Amino acid sequence: MRLLRRCMKSSGGDDILRGDKPICFVSGNRGKYNEVARIAGEFGVRLKWIKRAKREIQSDNLREIAFLAAKDLCDEIVLPVVAEDSGFFIDALGGFPGPYSAYVHRTIGTDGILRLLKSVTMREACFKAAVAFCEPNSRPVSFWGTIGGTVSMHSKGSHGFGFDPIFVPDGGHGRTFAEMSTNEKNSFSHRSKAFSKLFNWLTK
Repeated sequence: MRLLRRCMKSSGGDDILRGDKPICFVSGNRGKYNEVARIAGEFGVRLKWIKRAKREIQSDNLREIAFLAAKDLCDEIVLPVVAEDSGFFIDALGGFPGPYSAYVHRTIGTDGILRLLKSVTMREACFKAAVAFCEPNSRPVSFWGTIGGTVSMHSKGSHGFGFDPIFVPDGGHGRTFAEMSTNEKNSFSHRSKAFSKLFNWLTK
């Protein structure tokens, strides 16, 4: 009930209404919420952030993780919910850390990834994001976004979060995500692509 009240409570700018129901974005990551809120604003949509880690199953499938997280939370609070899961996939490491990116970042961080790639010259990688939206008594729908790039030789930049300081996206003019403003990152990131598809679908 506490989570339900938090999602229902109006906070003068964090609500998005679809009909008369708020849509809750549940995540423990403030940086992720800030990015998604700006993307939503471009569609005239405002999110209600619930600061809580989503339930994650043990799976190597981002869509499945987001899909089940959205369904579980929707069943719990009986309100529309959007959940997202993303991963950093490095070719030379067989796709590692992939869907385990958050855990890997907490344990070895960006420096740990750079050590693993110390003698590697082929540094192709990509970010992928899966977004799932669920309404009560409905099956979730999902949307996908991805962007390719490379792993930098050193951490660069102070913006963003996670592995942003070591990912140089295609089209980023040699800069990491962490060297870009939120608006610039949102203009072509994996997360922006996935959420733009969702918000376009919602507003239509």
